[in-house]
Amino acid sequence: MITPPLLPLPLLVTGIAGVAGYNAFRYFARKYPGQVIGSRRADNWRLRGPNIEPCDIHDREGLARMFARYQFASVLNCDGTCKLKSCELDPCLAELVNVGGARNLVDLVRGAAIRFVHLSVDLVFSGTAGGGHVETDPPDPVTVYGRTMLDAERVILDTCPDACVLRISLPMGISFNGHAGAIDWIQSRFRKSKPATLFYDEIRTPKYTDCLNATCEALLRGSQKGLYHAGGPRPLSLYQIAQIVNRVGGYDPRYLMGCYRLDAGPIPPRAGDVTMDSTKLVQALGFTPFSPWPLDDHWVPTHRDWHRERDIADRGCPELLSQVLYRNPARTPMHDSTP
Repeated sequence: MITPPLLPLPLLVTGIAGVAGYNAFRYFARKYPGQVIGSRRADNWRLRGPNIEPCDIHDREGLARMFARYQFASVLNCDGTCKLKSCELDPCLAELVNVGGARNLVDLVRGAAIRFVHLSVDLVFSGTAGGGHVETDPPDPVTVYGRTMLDAERVILDTCPDACVLRISLPMGISFNGHAGAIDWIQSRFRKSKPATLFYDEIRTPKYTDCLNATCEALLRGSQKGLYHAGGPRPLSLYQIAQIVNRVGGYDPRYLMGCYRLDAGPIPPRAGDVTMDSTKLVQALGFTPFSPWPLDDHWVPTHRDWHRERDIADRGCPELLSQVLYRNPARTPMHDSTP
């Protein structure tokens, strides 16, 4: 049996206020105690604890001081500003954080024998080409967020040839503030008996953060370089995702609304079918990294009123939602990234 290479330590996980970064930091910090540092925005003072450093990724001098202090051997970059409307209204800030931050990291890891894995996003595509995107498909983002994430990819791939760029879709797991993730936001609306309106025609390939954590660990241990797609195997529209949260969580179905993207107004613009094909990643890893989300076919909508179908044997509750949507039921507790 071949022993896998060791994870280069210490490890820096940036952007731990987001869903991907928050779950990755918790996973790696538990597995490698005292050897993992998480960074968050300097003004996000509520997110604090052992080995959490306040440092803006676009603060070049502050970032350099942190690198000098900890002598990182690997970096998992989950940072970025991703609120679609905020990016449209302040494209300079999106450029500063998403592109400038990536450039700062490249300058620090290049030539320093530091393993670098960067998380990008499926929204580098417009979703007008029918989905199932592979790495050679030409990107065509419709949002400032997507454009700046694409520019960050190009900075990294053009100047740091040993880096690995992983395009992800919606990571399904807990968030620090209870609002950053797709599940959290949708559930927060239903919990407060407020309507949530989601799109019939924006289609993504979500994945459990449990699976994403293990994938990032394999890439940090490995030598894969270049661009890879990390889409889950089950494509779902945002409306279907909300249906799942509504029914599994046992919430009132009256509060789920649906519409098409064109009916939602021009700002922010919305992508369509941005589903991704992860065949290249599977081949590079030598295993299939992602379980379907949700794992059980029983919780997959079959029509637009599916979430209204309730019976005594199929009564959801928030606790069940935590068990089957935030966590991957197929993974053992020791590999779980949630409490």
